[in-house]
Amino acid sequence: MKIEKATIKDALNIHNLINKSAKEYEVLPRALSYIYENIRDYWIFKEDGNIIGCVALHIVWEDLAEIKSLVVEKESQKKGIGESLIKQALNEAREMQLKQIFVLTFIPAYFSKFGFNLVDKSFLPHKIWAECINCPKFPNCEEEAMMKEL
Repeated sequence: MKIEKATIKDALNIHNLINKSAKEYEVLPRALSYIYENIRDYWIFKEDGNIIGCVALHIVWEDLAEIKSLVVEKESQKKGIGESLIKQALNEAREMQLKQIFVLTFIPAYFSKFGFNLVDKSFLPHKIWAECINCPKFPNCEEEAMMKEL
């Protein structure tokens, strides 16, 4: 089991993993073209050569990033994989000398364990709302905005 930076060869598997979870309304769906365009954002968790988890750290501004698409296969949950992926994203954010990181989530209690605090969505940059149009729950968003100072 290990975490590694995603490569182009991983894009289709990441796409399938995310969109399987999106069918359960756990994360936003992603087009395969989006995965390819943003492949550098992704970290993957592999077990026996199979991708069973992923997370993206997307840079928004000079001091701000977003954690996106945190997904772990259902049968592999509750084993610390999500925690490992979040820690990897946070470490990368620190290495890049970012000051803040945010997440939009349906499970704020999970992210609060990592020091994220609830914030009003109005504090987030308007740029991120362009993705909301792709959400099946738009315009009735049920996600909570959370921020962490690094």
